[in-house]
Amino acid sequence: MKIKVINKSKHLLPEYATEASAGMDLRANLEDDIRPMERIMVPTGLFLEIPVGYEAQIRPRRGLAIKKGITILNSPGTIDADYRGEVCIKLVNLSKENSVIEDGERICQMVISKHEKAECENVGILLDSERGNGGFEHTGKK
Repeated sequence: MKIKVINKSKHLLPEYATEASAGMDLRANLEDDIRPMERIMVPTGLFLEIPVGYEAQIRPRRGLAIKKGITILNSPGTIDADYRGEVCIKLVNLSKENSVIEDGERICQMVISKHEKAECENVGILLDSERGNGGFEHTGKK
């Protein structure tokens, strides 16, 4: 599959770190400070054309979370096939210290995923299931 990309950054196109990687690394297209509990939108300089029937899922990078306490809001984020604006990543600093997002730093992973279209049907009754109407943690803690 090919994803068409306009790259207005000074960095390489997104790529997989290894042959078996599920996600491509996206890089920051700026350098910015992020204070504790602050939220910022980080531009990537990338504009995508994703084939219809697919989405790009934006997921946190484990290293950024462990080393700096920075993660992604609204995770996983979805980029729909018909979106043509710049891909910007919503980061939050959950640590107690200021941090710097460096230009070119890998800030997230992008996973391309196929999806199905569903049609909702209004009905009067649902089939029973083993779980029934059990709520959060209903299936147990072990």
